Amino acid sequence: MNHLLVYSHPNPKSFNHAILEELAKQLQHLGQQVHIRDLYAENFDPVLQGKELVGYEKGHIPDDIQQEQDHVRWADVIVFISPIWWGGFTSILRGYLDRVFSNGFAYEEGPNGIKGLLSDKKVFTINTIGAPENVYQESGLFDCMNKILDEIVFQFCDAKVIGHKYFSFVVACSEEERKAMLSELSAIAKFISRV
Repeated sequence: MNHLLVYSHPNPKSFNHAILEELAKQLQHLGQQVHIRDLYAENFDPVLQGKELVGYEKGHIPDDIQQEQDHVRWADVIVFISPIWWGGFTSILRGYLDRVFSNGFAYEEGPNGIKGLLSDKKVFTINTIGAPENVYQESGLFDCMNKILDEIVFQFCDAKVIGHKYFSFVVACSEEERKAMLSELSAIAKFISRV
């Protein structure tokens, strides 16, 4: 199975990067094919320009976006790894979605409305958050983020959302707690390699 890991954190020493490395290692250990798109390291341009948007409508895709779309085409499973900042994905990942999951590639508009074009893709998302888990549970923030990130983005494109994992309170947890979180990635790797 082909797994595309789309990673967005600017610090290569972050806990998010440790998640990326561990998940890639676990998947490869299971004999899975893995491609990593490190958006910050690749200096991905997240800004969708007006002329680019007009170009999409005419079928003109910039070379950098064509390359990213080729990675998505290759993948059976796409895993997004990102911290939650200001209630959502990092701006670079948001821009990746704006530019890569474009009209004509991820969805199309027709006489009967919108049709998703990524029905052969499965999506799993891993997010880190700074607050304790109960803060997000009690306030309903998890439900809101799941609705926006999973339903409004991925299910809109007809991709099958197979899971969403949040690692909470990562800014203040102990080294032992972080190791325990990373140990969960073995089970996640097994799960996403079987779906």
